[in-house]
Amino acid sequence: VAGQAAAGSGLGPKGTGYVLGIVKAYTTRVGEGPFPTELDDEIGQHLGTVGREFGVVTGRPRRCGWFDAVLVRQSVALNGIDGIALTKLDVLDGLPKLKICVGYRLNGEVLDYLPAGLKAQSALEPVYEEMDGWSESTAGATSWKDLPANAVKYVRRVEELIGAPAAMVSTSPQRDDTIMVRDPFQD
Repeated sequence: VAGQAAAGSGLGPKGTGYVLGIVKAYTTRVGEGPFPTELDDEIGQHLGTVGREFGVVTGRPRRCGWFDAVLVRQSVALNGIDGIALTKLDVLDGLPKLKICVGYRLNGEVLDYLPAGLKAQSALEPVYEEMDGWSESTAGATSWKDLPANAVKYVRRVEELIGAPAAMVSTSPQRDDTIMVRDPFQD
């Protein structure tokens, strides 16, 4: 939780300045446990392979799934996030359709939050919004004009759903392949 950075360093809650959240353009999880948007199919394999989603120490593949806007929106609120660094947009290149989790179904009821209990989390079914993907490459893009229109629409929809703007969007593993929307390190 971002507030712990302030408490741990002896700063007041406003002393940390800009809070940057870092999130992938899709969702991953390490280890066991509930993962409502997990994909056990060729798309999940695509995300893992193209995104190089393997444990650094163990080499085990990470679990991959569609972007979970509900989970990220809760994280944005809990951490007081001012903006996000949206990473690995290029991993979605070539996928004809994209899905974003916008809610969960639990016992016939649609929830707009992640329930706290493990039992409830394990029973969740994702509610998806579907968008058109893009066939063009985003790799190496450093400005909005370099992105396919559907990639821009995807980023804008993510921003809308999570309640935080993208301060940065990375388009490859290379550090320079970043669209800097707002420099979070400048006052």
